[in-house]
Amino acid sequence: MEILSGGRENAIFKRNDTVVRPLNSYSSSIHLLLQHFEKQGIEGVPRFVAIDGDNEVVTFVEGQTVNYPLSGAAASDAAVKSAGKLLRCLHDASVGFIADASYKYQQWMLPVREPVEVMCHGDYAPYNVALVGNEVVGIFDFDTAHPAPRLWDLAYAIYCWAPFKTHVYDKLGELPDQIYRAKLFCDAYGMTKSQRQQLVATMIERLQALVDFMKQQATEGNTQFIANLADGHHLSYLADIDYLQQNGKQIIAGLME
Repeated sequence: MEILSGGRENAIFKRNDTVVRPLNSYSSSIHLLLQHFEKQGIEGVPRFVAIDGDNEVVTFVEGQTVNYPLSGAAASDAAVKSAGKLLRCLHDASVGFIADASYKYQQWMLPVREPVEVMCHGDYAPYNVALVGNEVVGIFDFDTAHPAPRLWDLAYAIYCWAPFKTHVYDKLGELPDQIYRAKLFCDAYGMTKSQRQQLVATMIERLQALVDFMKQQATEGNTQFIANLADGHHLSYLADIDYLQQNGKQIIAGLME
């Protein structure tokens, strides 16, 4: 088996055309969601295959994978547009999943957030997609999926794709470039005027929720998040919150043009 990079070190493997990943307490909920997408005929998402001991087996999503700093295909306009279109497709397809109130009794990594409109991916970032050429054709790692408003998912996705990041490793371009890319995503998704007006405030709220979640998990003994805090990962998010607060009016103005 081939070890796949990213995520949990030496814990995720590619076996033929499948991926073998450790099971989590919420995995059965994710499997139901993936099966729903399969029934809807949604392409580019993993298919649940089987449970293998302490692991889950899902199909491998074909395509090129990327990470920060963004460059080449992942930094192209086409990638941003296709990412927005694919997220809209996933959100729309998930409406039927939450129509059945049983989602309330499922376990999710992240808390359910009202008003529930769709199933959010929760981490719709460039490192969780697959590209063919400049087109985003697939999305994987649904561990953070949870019921929430569309804008909750959009806020983090656009933050990651613009990206409105200040760390030298993660940054791409200056503020006008970031606003341009954010607007491409908004337009491709078909975001409403109201959603655009609320986007920056929701990004700030989403990032603060992420920092709070990291601290909570570290307090509960989660070694991954203990290491993340020790490395100062949360400080980058706090710096990005400041950046969004300072430039929020300009960002919203650009999105509304």
